[in-house]
Amino acid sequence: MQVDFYQLAGISAGQVIASISEKVLEGDGRLLIVAEDEAYLAKLDRMLWDQGAASFLPHGIAGGADDARQPILLSTSPDAPNQARNMLIADGAWREAALTYDRSFYLFDDDTLEGARLAWKLLSGREGVERRYWAHEGGKWVKKA
Repeated sequence: MQVDFYQLAGISAGQVIASISEKVLEGDGRLLIVAEDEAYLAKLDRMLWDQGAASFLPHGIAGGADDARQPILLSTSPDAPNQARNMLIADGAWREAALTYDRSFYLFDDDTLEGARLAWKLLSGREGVERRYWAHEGGKWVKKA
C-alpha cells in the first residue's frame, strides 16, 4: 500500500483535493475523503460541484441512500460504503485505517505538521507500506522522499 504525504504550503487544500479526485476518477477508481469536521465536509461538497472537465466531480456526503454508488464519498468515518480503495485524509489528522486502503493521501499544513512528522516516522519500516512526500514548488508537485 502507498501513502502520499502532501504538504500544503501556498496551495489550498481544495485545489489538491479536486486534483487528486480527478486523477482517481480518471483511473476508474473510487475515493473516500475523510475529515472530522462536518462543516468542512460541507465546504468540500460545495467546492467539488465546481471542479473537473464538466465543472462537477460526482460525489456525495456519507449518510445518504446512495452512498454505495458514489465515486467520491465525503465522510467523518474511515469506512467506505462506496467500496473505495483510495482514501484522502483532508483534515491533517492521521488515521490508522488509511493503511487498509490500496492508496492513501494525507494532506497536512503548518498547523498539523507535527502530526504528519509523527505519522511519517511511525510508518517507517512498516512492511508493505511505501511512503512518499510531496511539496509544492514552482507551481508543481515535487517528490521529496
